[in-house]
Amino acid sequence: MTNHTEDSLSLRDLLRIIDRRRVVFLSTAIGIFTLSVLACIFLTRKYEAVGEFQVEESSTDALDLSSMMSSASSSGGLSSASIDTELQTQAQILQSESLALQVIKDLKLRDNPDFQPKTDPIHWAERIILPQGPPDRPGASLEDSPHLREQLYKEFDDHLKVSVDAGTRLIDVHYTNRDRKTAADVVNHLIQGLIDYTFQTKFKATRDISTWLEGQLTDLRKDSEDLQTKVVALQKGSGIFGVGGTDLQGKPVVYSPILDQLQASTTELSQAEMNKVLKGSVYEAVESGSPELISQLAGTMMVGGANTGVTNSLELIQNLRGQEATLQGQLDSDLTHFGPAYPKVIGERQSLASVQQSLKDEMGRLRARAKNDYEIAKSTADGAKRSFDEARVAAERLNDKTIEYSILQKEASDSQDLYQDLLKRLKEAGIVDGLKSSNISIVDTALQPDRPAIPNIPLYLFVGLAGGIFFGLGVALLVNAIDNKIQGVEEIEAMEVPLFGVLPQFKGGETRPGYLLTDGRESTFGEALRALRSLMLISRSGDPPKVILITSGSPGEGKSTVTLNLAASFAQYSKKVLLVEGDLRRPTLARRLGIKDHTGLSVLLSDQSARFEPVLFPQQPNLDLLFAGPTPPYPAEMLGSARMKQLMEEWQKDYDFVLIDSPPVLPVTDAQILAAYADAVVLIVRVGVTSRVAAKRATSLLIPHAKNPDSPNVGVVVNSISTRSAAYYGYYGYYGGQKYEYTSHSEKHND
Repeated sequence: MTNHTEDSLSLRDLLRIIDRRRVVFLSTAIGIFTLSVLACIFLTRKYEAVGEFQVEESSTDALDLSSMMSSASSSGGLSSASIDTELQTQAQILQSESLALQVIKDLKLRDNPDFQPKTDPIHWAERIILPQGPPDRPGASLEDSPHLREQLYKEFDDHLKVSVDAGTRLIDVHYTNRDRKTAADVVNHLIQGLIDYTFQTKFKATRDISTWLEGQLTDLRKDSEDLQTKVVALQKGSGIFGVGGTDLQGKPVVYSPILDQLQASTTELSQAEMNKVLKGSVYEAVESGSPELISQLAGTMMVGGANTGVTNSLELIQNLRGQEATLQGQLDSDLTHFGPAYPKVIGERQSLASVQQSLKDEMGRLRARAKNDYEIAKSTADGAKRSFDEARVAAERLNDKTIEYSILQKEASDSQDLYQDLLKRLKEAGIVDGLKSSNISIVDTALQPDRPAIPNIPLYLFVGLAGGIFFGLGVALLVNAIDNKIQGVEEIEAMEVPLFGVLPQFKGGETRPGYLLTDGRESTFGEALRALRSLMLISRSGDPPKVILITSGSPGEGKSTVTLNLAASFAQYSKKVLLVEGDLRRPTLARRLGIKDHTGLSVLLSDQSARFEPVLFPQQPNLDLLFAGPTPPYPAEMLGSARMKQLMEEWQKDYDFVLIDSPPVLPVTDAQILAAYADAVVLIVRVGVTSRVAAKRATSLLIPHAKNPDSPNVGVVVNSISTRSAAYYGYYGYYGGQKYEYTSHSEKHND
């Protein structure tokens, strides 16, 4: 039991509980261990077969949606979550009812002893409480027998275990049966059933997809042919002719007369515009009338495209300008030398005028010719411009049709490529699926085991031992928690009441009439009483208590036995001792000692003239006994009377020690009255009998009535504690079997 001042249960407290409740602990532990032994002996031997297979990564070559969506060969593998999901799915399929029933039918497990109907109280109670459907029809198939099917599947599933090896693609299949061959056959048949199921599932899925895809390919081929027809029709209507091949950008090379016409019109327009500009420049220069500018035109590129007349005129003007300059120079020179009247000068002046007139006439003709050339060039350029505009409009219309043609041709090409790709995959899918329709490969085939797996004797014995210890400890803790009886000295210490001593258990034969437990040379009880006597003799106040009251909380706690033997122990100390039986209600001392009752306490209290005549205890000459006497009608009033006080004073004068055997504290008030006469009060509590509440209540009742309430000398003696218990060992420091041997008889009385 834990110390009440602590909240937690320490290891020492736990060991104490086990020691106190060792009978409960050992009986529970031995019982559970015995059950495990019986299970090992009587359980039906069953064998466990184990098979292992690998779930490979699903093939991407088979016909599925991913292969139709992309032409890529692989997406780089599956994630760990996807792999785990796939493995768990395969494990669940292995445990499905359909596979189980198929194995049951194929191996005819209905006749196997494990599958015969068994008495199941829970299932029987469920059938009574819960509504049940109609019974199975006699001779019906397994599919049409729901009750039988449920029973067989439950039995099959109870013996089946499927586990996924962590970090791998391996799955283990375990099955137990009393027949080792049946266990191996079930595992192998179940794995093969999973392989067949996977094959059929994939084959059916591929067949369904192929059927659907063939219909889609038919529609796709028709759409592709319609697009090709539209491309041809558009090509004919637009005047575009394909010449085969592609350009640098990968576009098909086509030919169109409209484009050639546009190109020719562009060239013609460019040349006409250039000629117009040149003729206009010549016309502007001639129109200016500057002889110097006109003379400079001759021999330039601007007149390279002019007609012959303009070219000749320019050459002539240039010659005339040369003659005019020569004549003008000669005329100026002769005027200086000869004067204006000189005939030569007059002739030169006439020649100069003739040349200038010719130059003027030629300029007029040149102007007319240049204007005519400019107007012709302008008219030609305007015509080229109109031809170009018409060609450009036609080319723009052609461009729109070309764009439409390119788009339509691209759609037709993509449709054709898609059709060819899907057609190719459809043809490959049947071959690939035929070669690899299952991703399951067997690693280890289940073989017949050599020894039974059930019962696992070492495991059962270990579980029985561990379970026995665990449940034994639990039951001990439960009993200890429910039981409120005092079990050890630590509970007394928790009550904050002085502990006077601990008295061990003694054999029943030692309680025969007239026998004192202090007489035995090796009596542990006697040694404990002598230790209690020594504690009494060593008083804190200096003088040992002369009047000692021994009481208990309730009857049957051993106070009378302790009182008698303690009185004998004091008498052995060569002291004169009086033992007063203060229990006037249920006296037992005379009967226990086998002595005829003499004048008792009740007579002394009721008759003032009665003489005090104690009984001498035969074995102890220093011990006098005063029995209770006849039972009076009002014991409490008599014990609290003046006569009792007078007697107590007389006894204290005549005896060294007076020990009073008092009634229990809780049923009556006699002990509280007698406590007022006592120098020390000893409360006897018996291990396993006295409750903690009773002990605490008894001390709380005794302390206020003590002789000195301010400093009460009230203590507790724990009685009947086992010498093999941890509480006894913790108090004395040794177990009861380890006795201290005396060296001489005289040392027996030496305290």
